[in-house]
Order: sequence, then structure tokens, then C-alpha cells
Amino acid sequence: MFMDSPRTLPDKKEQTPAKPQSGKKLSRADRKKIEAVIAASKRNDRKELSAQDSIPFQRMWPDGICRVTDTYYTKTVQFQDINYQLSQNEDKTAIFDGWCDFLNYFDSSIRFQLSFLNLAAGSGGYAESITIQPRTDHFNSVREEYSTMLQNQLAKGNNGLTKTKYLTFGIEAENIRTAKPRLERIETDILNNFKRLGVSASPMDSKERLHLMHGVFHMDGQQQFQFSWDWLAPSGLSVKDFIAPSSFEFRNGRVFRMGRKYGAVSFVQIMAPELNDRMLADFLDMESSLIVNLHIQSVDQVNAIKTVKRKITDLDSAKIEQQKKAVRAGYDMDLIPSDLATYGTEAKKLLQDLQSRNERMFLVTFLVLNTADSLRQLDNNVFQASSIAQKHNCQLVRLDFQQEQGLMSSLPLGYNQIEIQRSLTTSSTAIFVPFTTQVRP
Repeated sequence: MFMDSPRTLPDKKEQTPAKPQSGKKLSRADRKKIEAVIAASKRNDRKELSAQDSIPFQRMWPDGICRVTDTYYTKTVQFQDINYQLSQNEDKTAIFDGWCDFLNYFDSSIRFQLSFLNLAAGSGGYAESITIQPRTDHFNSVREEYSTMLQNQLAKGNNGLTKTKYLTFGIEAENIRTAKPRLERIETDILNNFKRLGVSASPMDSKERLHLMHGVFHMDGQQQFQFSWDWLAPSGLSVKDFIAPSSFEFRNGRVFRMGRKYGAVSFVQIMAPELNDRMLADFLDMESSLIVNLHIQSVDQVNAIKTVKRKITDLDSAKIEQQKKAVRAGYDMDLIPSDLATYGTEAKKLLQDLQSRNERMFLVTFLVLNTADSLRQLDNNVFQASSIAQKHNCQLVRLDFQQEQGLMSSLPLGYNQIEIQRSLTTSSTAIFVPFTTQVRP
């Protein structure tokens, strides 16, 4: 279907002022300034950054509301899968149209994030849930054999990966009293919109959100998540202390290390004139630990139309200038650069969609986080993801010297620190259908 713990930081070399040229005398004031600069460079009173300091939120309330910045509050909803890729074309079209209506619900005051986590299942995950406990009868051998069969099928079916999907939304508010009622109304609307699509969804409380971030920070599975609100006051710890990894290392501008795991964050540069609804599904079909994030924010409809009109005016002005040059040069004035003609046609089509069709404008940031146990395996995973992007006429670009910001933007906090955005209409954004194939127990 085609449609339009301490953190390791790089060492900094100590800088000293250049020596004065021979024969040039320094005044007393200049010597004092140089001495002050040297003394300031030798001071080491800066506070060391910890792994907790990197986690970009301020406070978490028990009901699941998180204050990310002084005026930005978010909540998270987990949603399940439905059979989209296996559906007939008519059913696909109905799901796609419903997803477009879902996206149009979000106005410019709501930022939201779609998170897709393919993480290695921990020892206490689904493996324990399908284990049949022995009983006091003569059928324990049958139970053990059946449990072993289920465990083997689980390992073969998803390569030991647990695949989950989340929608995080946030608003600007002066305080928690103002943010809470509006977030609850938005949450109710989102759950109803999912219900219309036939998608099972449920809100997440604070412990579930912390458990989710703990899973991101501890992909190696070395530490189990343990947390209770009753532990905070006696221990003097914060919620970040229960989810932070042993360390972050951002020495290399292209790779980071989190505990024992290596990782790399890239963004998808969308260059294709037409996108395929298989693109997101192909990323999620990778048999390696992977986190895909779509940060989306709606643009006010009036501002979007004004912006497109300004672009059309600029293109028309450039076209007129090219025609004037053609006349002065003595050749046909209709021979203008093909880019101007193409962009002008596309801009007018976009304006028509915004004015006459049920289309809005969205700013989209598409991030892909690959992880592995070694640098060699990480390179292989990134290469595989890059091949998927190339297959759909897009490009996977590494976030050079923005790995920390990319990692924190990959957390389901609804907070995007990567200022790389692509403007897309509703139908172009909805082509990243977040549904693939429902796996029934």
C-alpha cells in the first residue's frame, strides 16, 4: 500500500594563554587578567555529573504523571498490536483512515511520541509466565515437557525479544494542578480512539513507567527492577536511583556505552516521494535489540497554511527572476530550472490538501537506537537498519556527537532533544502505521 553511578566524559585539554610576542611589554592590568584566567582554569570545583543527572526528567508522581521540565508534563499509554499487515486491502484502508483520524486529534498544544521497544526478554519476563508449576499428582513429567516446548517455541518465535508499543503525550502547564485534569482528559480521548480502532490500550502508572525505563537502561539484564514508594523517604534516594545504569560513556561521538551494552542512535532522513507502509514494520522485524521512536508535533493549521503560502510566493519570485535572466540572455523564458517547477507544483498541491482535504501538518523526528554486546555486532545491526532505510529510498544517518541527546530522546518521556524534523501531512505521517501482526498466546 503506497501513500503520499558516574558518567565518563571526554577529557578536555587544559588551555593556557598564548605567550606574548618578544619585545612587547604587558601592562599591569593585562598581567592580572592573565593570572586570573590561569587561576580559573586550574580550579576544579565543578560538580561531577552522575548517570542520574543525564536522565531528563525532574519528578514522577504515583499516578504516572512525569514532570520533564519546569512546565512540561507527560503521561504514557501502552497499546497492543492488531492484524494490519495480514489484512485485506479494504481492511488496511479502513485501519489507515482510522489512524489518520487518530493523528488529527492532536492539536499543536500536544506533543506525542510513538515508542517501539524490541528488547531481550529478561529472566523474569514471559518465560516465567508460561511455566507450568508442578503439583502433587502424577502428571509433573507432562507439565515439565509441555513447559519446555513452550519455552523453545517462545525462543524461536521472536529470537528472545519482547516487543512492546507505547504512546507518550505531553503538554505545557504552569503546575501539576493545571496539568493533571487536562492530561486525564487527553488520556481518556486517546483510549477511546484506540478502542475505535479495535486496539487494546491501558494507561501506565509511575511504577510501570519506571520499570520501562529501567528495562531500557539495563538491557544486559544484570539487575532486576525493584522499587517501592515507601523506600524513598527512609533511604533518601530519588526514583532515578532505582532505574539508572551503572554508568554512561559518551567518549566516542558515534557510539555510546551503557553498562555493558554498546549503542548507537541514528535518525531516518526521509527522502522518498512516496512512502511504503512496510517501512516501520521492516525495522520492527529486525531480530536484534532495537528502539524506534517517532516524535510528532502538530502544527497549527493557520500557521501551516501561511507557511506554505509564503513558500509558494518565494518560489514564484525565484521563477520570475529566472525568466528575467532568460529574456536578457536571449533564450526561451519557459526554460527554468526543473527544481523550481517541481517544488512549485508540490507546494500548490500541499496547499490544496491543507485547505480542502482532512489534512494537517506535522513535524516528525524518526529515531532508531541499535544496541549490541560488542562493537562489531553493533556495526552489523546498524548496517542492517541502514539497508532497510535504503530499501525504502531513505537514509539512516548517525547522530554525530549527539548520542547522549539521542539516547535520552529514545526514552518514552515525550521529550525530544534532537532538532531534526521533517514536515509531513497527516496521510504521510500515518503511513508509519504502528500496527503489524497480532501475536496471540
